[in-house]
Amino acid sequence: MGRLRKPTALRVLEGGKPRNKREPQPDTTIPDCPDWLLDDAKDEWARIAPQLHRIGLLTSVDRAALAAYCQSYGKWKAAEEVVKAQGLTYELYDEDGNVRCVQQRPEVGIANQCLKQIKTFCSAFGLEPSSRAKIELPNSQPADDFADKLRASIAGH
Repeated sequence: MGRLRKPTALRVLEGGKPRNKREPQPDTTIPDCPDWLLDDAKDEWARIAPQLHRIGLLTSVDRAALAAYCQSYGKWKAAEEVVKAQGLTYELYDEDGNVRCVQQRPEVGIANQCLKQIKTFCSAFGLEPSSRAKIELPNSQPADDFADKLRASIAGH
């Protein structure tokens, strides 16, 4: 499987031209946040969905992809909170109370897997720094205003 094509909206924001002039154009209504998401995932949805929608990178059919990104974010945060509170490892003891071995917490692996998923979704939505650096906003949206709001919302999480 080769590299996925960038969405046309992202290509245009980066200064490129659309590859497919007959690309389907989904309904531009912002999708509703699924109520079954983790609370931190809902917070991430509320933080990022309006910005993605405003720059044309979120439509009604992107609900599942954004939900998956947000849920991965929520799980990652939960796992990292456990690691912060309890450490990267835990000890297993033998019958005499001696340390038998030290094991990595399961949350470390969960956090690492979620980060891989987050990276994939960030790439798809143009959310990583390298994608943002390539984006050239149209004149109707002041670049400084968008960049300031994006930096502020990222710094808040």
